[in-house]
Amino acid sequence: MSSVTVAQNTYSIEVTIENLKSDDGKVLVGLYNTEKDFLEDTFMGEVGVIKDKTTKVVFNNVPSGTYAVSYIHDANDNDKMDTNFMGIPKEGYGCSNNAKGFMGPPKWEDAKFELTESISITIN
Repeated sequence: MSSVTVAQNTYSIEVTIENLKSDDGKVLVGLYNTEKDFLEDTFMGEVGVIKDKTTKVVFNNVPSGTYAVSYIHDANDNDKMDTNFMGIPKEGYGCSNNAKGFMGPPKWEDAKFELTESISITIN
């Protein structure tokens, strides 16, 4: 009995994040592959180094599918999103498609995109 391995096409997603408030700290970038995990449990993660208020990360070997990206600008380098007493973020953040939340975080529907080839996305 033989087994057949089917190779799945994989792609890269280059993410550029512009207009950060400063060059302090780092940028934590998450790639999500389901609505259920969006903003909670990353499929893949990268850390971006900031230069001139911009950072760039690349996710490699990503299977085709539906994804969304989010980032937080961890300006004080404590590996988490700092919030005020009401839970409102005190550090910069953003999502693919420049999705914005209204009275809460951005929605999967607004941030998702289809990956069928290697792409570059920019978040402002």
